[in-house]
Amino acid sequence: MSSKKILIVGGTGYLGQHLLQEFTAIQDTLPYALSLAFTYHTNPPPERLLKAIPHALPFHVDLRTSNGFDDISQNFGQPDVVVNCAALSVPRACEVDPTAAMAINVPSALVKWLSSFSNGGTLLIHLSTDQVYEGTKSFYKEDDETLPVNVYGRSKVAAEQFISVNYSNFAILRSSIIYGPQTVSPVPKSLPVQWMDSVLAKGEAMDFFHDEFRCPVYVKDLVTIVWTLTSRWISEKEPMQLLLNVGGPDRVSRVQMAEAVAHIRGYNLSLIKSVSSSTVNRGVKSPADISMDITRLTQTLNMSPTSFRDGVKLTLEAEFASAS
Repeated sequence: MSSKKILIVGGTGYLGQHLLQEFTAIQDTLPYALSLAFTYHTNPPPERLLKAIPHALPFHVDLRTSNGFDDISQNFGQPDVVVNCAALSVPRACEVDPTAAMAINVPSALVKWLSSFSNGGTLLIHLSTDQVYEGTKSFYKEDDETLPVNVYGRSKVAAEQFISVNYSNFAILRSSIIYGPQTVSPVPKSLPVQWMDSVLAKGEAMDFFHDEFRCPVYVKDLVTIVWTLTSRWISEKEPMQLLLNVGGPDRVSRVQMAEAVAHIRGYNLSLIKSVSSSTVNRGVKSPADISMDITRLTQTLNMSPTSFRDGVKLTLEAEFASAS
């Protein structure tokens, strides 16, 4: 039986954990042996995560200095697929330290390491963002001009350009807000649906923006997208240079997101106060409407992403099940 290797860069984060869990779950169903590895940087991988993915190898890697990649070469070998989930993804933090944002979000050390394997046999799946768009219209297409309004968006545009110029086989995924169930080892950042649920559950009025629009993507859909691309690469090994908008089918504001949570939970809609984003200084400029056209995604991968309402229902059901 042939063996295939997948490396998740940023495996202790929200998407990284979901990918590792799902890939672990399907290992025994594949017609080949699948080896998994992942990188971490700031903190060692939590025990709960390690127990959930017992056969995945952890590696400490610094994306800024490339320290740790040699260890992967020696103890795991060349991956067939690398999924890069690592990023400095808090826009305000990027604004405060643009040098760090560029150093972490532009994967120069990762691409240099992958290029050291002379056969070009590794597919790089790179997570980008909808914040590469300016936000002045609805339903951006992949070929629309990228005019980011903040450092985070600019660093992700720079990453896309670096990969497309310096690496041969890649899939760049411009992801919207990712939402869904909590990870096996809970991540420290607040998750959008869970946060809205906890706020509304208190019965106190809360402000939500009515004039910023996104196409949130259910995390398990994103896992499916990554796995579909991975399977296609492993089975076909055809050259791949792919750029995809990755979002859900619904263009929603924060008000509409909160209303979806309230409808499913039965909360009073009067708790949701509609305000303009201009009333709050977040220390970083935020694009107004970066909703995306996902036609290329649905046609290329033959899939239909989960509606926001259904995704919220699945998320809250999973939270209830894990708490009981």
